[in-house]
Amino acid sequence: MKRTLIQNAVIVNEGRKVLGSVVIEGEKIAEILTGEEKTTTPCDEIIDATGCYLLPGAIDEHVHFRDPGLTHKADITTESRAAAAGGVTSIMDMPNTNPQTTTLEALDEKLTLLAGKSAVNYSCYFGATNNNYPQFAQLDKHRVCGVKLFMGSSTGNMLVDRMASLRNIFGGTDLLIAAHCEDQGIIKENTDKYKKAYGDDVPLTLHPVIRSEEACYRSSELAVQLAREANARLHIMHISTARELDLFSDAPLITKRITAEACVSHLLFTEDDYQTLGARIKCNPAIKTAEDRKALQEAVNSGLIDAIATDHAPHLLSEKEGGALKAMSGMPMIQFSLASMLELVDKGIFSIEKIVEKMSHAPAQMYEINNRGFIHKGYQADLVLVRPNSKWTVTTDCIVSKCQWSPLEGHTFNWKVEKTFVNGHLLYDNGKIDETYRGQELRFR
Repeated sequence: MKRTLIQNAVIVNEGRKVLGSVVIEGEKIAEILTGEEKTTTPCDEIIDATGCYLLPGAIDEHVHFRDPGLTHKADITTESRAAAAGGVTSIMDMPNTNPQTTTLEALDEKLTLLAGKSAVNYSCYFGATNNNYPQFAQLDKHRVCGVKLFMGSSTGNMLVDRMASLRNIFGGTDLLIAAHCEDQGIIKENTDKYKKAYGDDVPLTLHPVIRSEEACYRSSELAVQLAREANARLHIMHISTARELDLFSDAPLITKRITAEACVSHLLFTEDDYQTLGARIKCNPAIKTAEDRKALQEAVNSGLIDAIATDHAPHLLSEKEGGALKAMSGMPMIQFSLASMLELVDKGIFSIEKIVEKMSHAPAQMYEINNRGFIHKGYQADLVLVRPNSKWTVTTDCIVSKCQWSPLEGHTFNWKVEKTFVNGHLLYDNGKIDETYRGQELRFR
């Protein structure tokens, strides 16, 4: 097997930074050398990583790759390559495609698609509906990352809105239930109110008023209540308000049955950014206030927020036109997620150790992924080499996502992803992607 030595890097792993080297042998991490330690076995390739940080590859447990059925705006091939360019080595895809991943047959078809097209490692969610919970017992817990539950309507409209169905879902599986929480009754009431005032094209700035703090809190509160009643494993995705944080604990992750995710977009933007970026940052739940953003950032550090993901959700720019009720919700973020969070390290908001914890370690622990998410001997060599003080600007010609736009266009980053290794294979190398490589299906304990 080929042996590759990555030497003289600052290795970031499990809360520590240490100067050292890593040997990849085949697909796995064979040696971790610290300080002046040298490998005693010859290597076929030596990569001098002086000045770089070596991190475990990011695991993005919340992406919409739009495949099958919505491939005019994105597909598994393009978006998995965007992931690799951003230092993301594993993804978990959402079920609101066409057809929706809500039957066992559709699940098999989705996994087959991912196997044939994904450049990075992959899994996908089984989508809950009002009626399909009897199928949960037939899901392979070693292959399916979780059950996705929409307690708020979003792209694809997979809303589950019957209380009896919700109780059956929470009581019907020991798989992780990943929930989108927004109260549809409150959203409808707000929508009707503003349509009376403005007609069908409500101003975009009212998006966070329509999909309000109250809508988020009431739905998240209900999800937590139902999970506690059933002792279910609940993960609430894209928390967007300070108020919701009261529902969570800062206990050690390994002890939690209820966890929370923050998305890169809610950690970066505030409602003031609608003035300059418009519908490019329209997403569900909505981007909210500067105070909410600050609270989310603090919750990442305190442990109330357990993981950072992207909710990578591409649309064509033509689909992002219009106001609060017309422009489609979602943005492509996966290629720039790690660089964006490392920028917040430079600003003193997070430490690099915290970013590795929330983007690599925590997803691996929460989903009980086999042998990934850490720089450990014997683990799969999913690694990313990033260089600080290496300025570059986001332009359309560097965007890998099929939709060919980003809310970060024109932004200059200080951190650059130089190399991304997936299962020991150099998949991304300074702008070049090996288009022949395919990632592996994630396995869960």
